[in-house]
Amino acid sequence: MAGEFAELHDDLRAVAADVLSRKADWATLVAAGWVGLEVPEKLGGSGATFAEVAVICEELGRAAAASHYLGSAVLTVGLLNSLQDSEVRDGLLADVAAGRTRVAAVIGGSFTLDTDRRLTGQADFVPDAAGADRLLVAAADPGGADVIVVAEGLTITAQPLLDETRSVATVTADGIKADGVLRGNGTAALHNRAALAVACDSLGLAEAMLAATVDYAKTRTQFGRPIGSFQAVKHACADMLVKTSVARALIREAVNASDADADTAVAMAKSYTCAAAVDVVGKALQLHGGIGYTWESGIHVYLKRATFNRSLFGSPAAHRRRLAQRY
Repeated sequence: MAGEFAELHDDLRAVAADVLSRKADWATLVAAGWVGLEVPEKLGGSGATFAEVAVICEELGRAAAASHYLGSAVLTVGLLNSLQDSEVRDGLLADVAAGRTRVAAVIGGSFTLDTDRRLTGQADFVPDAAGADRLLVAAADPGGADVIVVAEGLTITAQPLLDETRSVATVTADGIKADGVLRGNGTAALHNRAALAVACDSLGLAEAMLAATVDYAKTRTQFGRPIGSFQAVKHACADMLVKTSVARALIREAVNASDADADTAVAMAKSYTCAAAVDVVGKALQLHGGIGYTWESGIHVYLKRATFNRSLFGSPAAHRRRLAQRY
């Protein structure tokens, strides 16, 4: 997945960190060009690859930013790029890149399209569906083939979460008429993309908590010396570093994996990184003492996000089962 922009990743990461430290609303993401990173240049995008999107996902996690990027950029653009060329597809890509339309992709659930082009089914925990201008729904046509349905009139019910930085909803269709039916190559690759994007987010937030904990250990004193000088604290921080380093290596392999190796690489990255992030943030909470539980530190925000990421688009146990199938 890595491409010709690899040498610009450090600059992209630095710019993203600066922008997200000030503002992270949808208009800002559009203006920065991040929404259209993978949109072809002829349609108003940058013509970049998922490797660049992964950098943005990491920085969104590092900032624990509340945005619609996962559902309305990562998944939507990936889904549209997987479809056959058409005027509808190209128009949606151009509108998404320009920020004229916010589209959400519904890739889970069990939707079916009958011979009268009526859509029926339901999906839970659909990222960024609430408030989207259009929805793209992955469904099976009467012959069992995968299709993407463009439809209005879907019932969208927001689902409450402890993680207030994310927005998910239940999407329901009860025999509504499809506005359009687009064909592609299935959604298996999109599920991998979704899982890997969430893993990148967890890596970013884990690294943020490691940095915050090391800084705190240098300044917080106990018994007349910085707590970072105590062996137990040193070992805990070293464990956090090991976990984030392994996670980064696995994510790098998954981002660079070929299509043939993607299933295995993504399952390894998602299962390890999202579980490790919960452990890292948990240690950060402990090493910050009582303030880790309060609104003063903000660590609880990262813990809630890491915990939700762990289950979103496949739990560690589910991805390990995928890996076990190789044997």
